[in-house]
Amino acid sequence: MERRIIIEAGEVTSEAILAESETAKAIWDSLPIESTCNTWGDEVYFGIPVFLSLDKTAKEIVDIGDLGYWPTGKALCIFFGPTPISEGDEIRPASAVNIVGKILGDPKIFKKVSTGTKVHVKKAE
Repeated sequence: MERRIIIEAGEVTSEAILAESETAKAIWDSLPIESTCNTWGDEVYFGIPVFLSLDKTAKEIVDIGDLGYWPTGKALCIFFGPTPISEGDEIRPASAVNIVGKILGDPKIFKKVSTGTKVHVKKAE
């Protein structure tokens, strides 16, 4: 079953697809989520009510448009470019994240999102 979600952060709305993993299923089961965004370089992240550890999808360098679950911060992360600890063009989270999905369309629209922006994540109709 394909799990599509809608992420609304301020004026930014994007669709994403969740992966087939235990962590992605836990996120799906916790929807809808309301939270407040933080930014870190070209990453938006926000706390979610999921409490899991790293799994076999965990990566320390991710791809543009990846959605990651960061166990350390109990947060969903949207990656759209380098972070403060990236080297060159790589996209490096603060620490490893479980890859839980992918933004559909241009993830760089999240550059418009700032810390403190309210975010809503829901299942796509």
